[in-house]
Amino acid sequence: MSQSLVLNYLHITFSTKGRKNLIDQNISSELFAYLGGICKNLECNPVMIGGHLDHVHILCTLSKKIALVTLIEKVKSNASKWIKTKGKEYKQFYWQNGYAAFSVYPSDIDVVIRYIENQEEHHRKKTFQEEYLAYLKKHKIEYDERYVWD
Repeated sequence: MSQSLVLNYLHITFSTKGRKNLIDQNISSELFAYLGGICKNLECNPVMIGGHLDHVHILCTLSKKIALVTLIEKVKSNASKWIKTKGKEYKQFYWQNGYAAFSVYPSDIDVVIRYIENQEEHHRKKTFQEEYLAYLKKHKIEYDERYVWD
């Protein structure tokens, strides 16, 4: 086969350090657009980006030219530097050390998009921590809770 054909959809999520509510309405839309721009520049086409107060969700494709860990490092480091320029209230902005990434079947893309779009409503019923642990259990990912919230 002379071509390398790849299409990997990923649902990535991570929180602010200490799960601080720093992604407020003053910055959220611009932050989500900025995260999308980073993904696009890395040829990881963004499909939907959103979040709520203390975390973000990124639904994107993973380019065949980049490792997942590199994508995460570049997204988090560039966004953290950028947000610190947006005002004194963001000077102490940091992301948590870890992340979660789940593969998404193409037939499930619309479900994940709706889920990301409805974060504010969703989190009236469930915290990010509850949501995150439920995802890990659903996907049968082993974890050590001592290090999950680092």
